[in-house]
Amino acid sequence: MKSFHFLVLLSLALAISFASAFDPSPLQDFCVAIPEPKNAVFVNGKFCKNPNLTVAEDFFFPGLNVPGNTGNRVGSNVTLVNVDKLFGLNTLGISIARLDFAPNGGLNPPHTHPRATEILVVVEGTLYVGFVTSNPNNRLFTKVLYPGDVFVFPIGLIHFQFNIAKTNAVAFAGLSSQNPGVITIANAIFGPNPPINPDVLAKAFQLDNDEVVKLQKLFANA
Repeated sequence: MKSFHFLVLLSLALAISFASAFDPSPLQDFCVAIPEPKNAVFVNGKFCKNPNLTVAEDFFFPGLNVPGNTGNRVGSNVTLVNVDKLFGLNTLGISIARLDFAPNGGLNPPHTHPRATEILVVVEGTLYVGFVTSNPNNRLFTKVLYPGDVFVFPIGLIHFQFNIAKTNAVAFAGLSSQNPGVITIANAIFGPNPPINPDVLAKAFQLDNDEVVKLQKLFANA
């Protein structure tokens, strides 16, 4: 199983390296990120460390073998390794995530990555996954995935992963950005700060105002 996990991660890295990344292409071999200096001018990315001071640890992140805590109300956990955790990813247009799902309905809720396409491979368990296309068609594409199966979620489209088995599920995902971002739909709609006017949501979702307020209270504490 360990060797299989290694091959999965290697395949993800190779697949994305041959793809055209959404992030700007680097102008040098690498640009290891450093904390932004005080009063710095904002840049679309991170400031670069002096290449002569770069060490192997700048390109290393341990721990994706450790299961994430799925003891929450959706029964899932995403361990994302992006440029904020692995500084060597800066300007390389790639990141990776481990996804853990509790048995019997662990869910990575409908969400989007505004800056990245996602390629996901299951290494343990069974996942029902899918994405929805943009207006006006709003087509739903779904598939049941087993260990070794791969599925792609196009950039910006709403997608989800759901554990339909009685056992834990584990997947790994490669994303075509050093900082893919994530917008969880329910949280963004019912849990922003400040909240959206309930009249707007009641009209949009064809709900009573009382139902909207109840959902807002639920997601405000999420």
